[in-house]
Amino acid sequence: MRERDSHPIARRRGKRRFDDEDDHHNIPARPPAEEEWQDRVPERWRLPVGDGQDTFDGPPEGDRWSTWDVSAAGERGPKPYPHWLVTDLGAVDTELGMLKTGKEADVFLLERAVPDTDRGCLLASKRYRSSEHRMFHRDAGYLEGRRVRRSRENRAMANRTSFGRQMIAAQWAQAEFGALCRLHEIGAPVPYPVQIVGTELLMEYIGDADGTAAPRLAQTRPDADELAGLWDQAVEATVTMARLGLAHGDLSPYNILVHRGRLVLIDLPQIVDVIANPQGPEFLARDARVVATWFAARGLPDTDSLPERLSKEAGLS
Repeated sequence: MRERDSHPIARRRGKRRFDDEDDHHNIPARPPAEEEWQDRVPERWRLPVGDGQDTFDGPPEGDRWSTWDVSAAGERGPKPYPHWLVTDLGAVDTELGMLKTGKEADVFLLERAVPDTDRGCLLASKRYRSSEHRMFHRDAGYLEGRRVRRSRENRAMANRTSFGRQMIAAQWAQAEFGALCRLHEIGAPVPYPVQIVGTELLMEYIGDADGTAAPRLAQTRPDADELAGLWDQAVEATVTMARLGLAHGDLSPYNILVHRGRLVLIDLPQIVDVIANPQGPEFLARDARVVATWFAARGLPDTDSLPERLSKEAGLS
């Protein structure tokens, strides 16, 4: 995985990448296509045209109107909404650049602001790719234990039909949104989940107001005291998840952010129920080993007991 340094944001529609994992594929750096959610667009977005059809009334600036009121019940983050979040219906979303590309989704920096005011906030927009563009195909182990009600849909996902792959892509977004909501409510160190619209997940941006992204744990060079503090936070975060019977599923120093001394877990679409998933204990142990190994390699002692502790906290031993 390659890492690139973060850069200050462009105030309008610049498409600079901030953190690039895989840039050899052709992925359009645009908001979700209108056809993905146009059936849910509020009437205030539509204008009649001569042939009786509807067209979209775009905002006077930015890329689109805020999608806050497009999300249905259960598709917005936990209440109370944070004070920094802009929920005004007249707000406008402006794409400021790409933060990261990954195997199953791309993450963009978005500004949601009310025109002609000082009300605005930065959001991370994670957009899951359609099935033909996704590169993360080894997902069978993560999907064990996840089921939908209709047998036809279960068969489609198991056989990886076109319909089944689309359902799996939607499950990734829904799984991450649900995990973020659940973990945020219990105080786990994760970004606040703002809303989900189709396969686009909007969440709290972890970084500075000027658009400088928080570094990954792997990019940091903490001194001894800082290292010990980050380890304590990592233990607390993984123990909190284990007590809920959950494993991150792909935890590593590359999906842990450090912002002003605070550790934040990201990239949770593959979250695993360690009881329902037959491979759950293995995922839990792997998460613990990878994190413990990184801290041990930097001189922190007594990290090798984490796998056993998480197993006990999850009720597996």
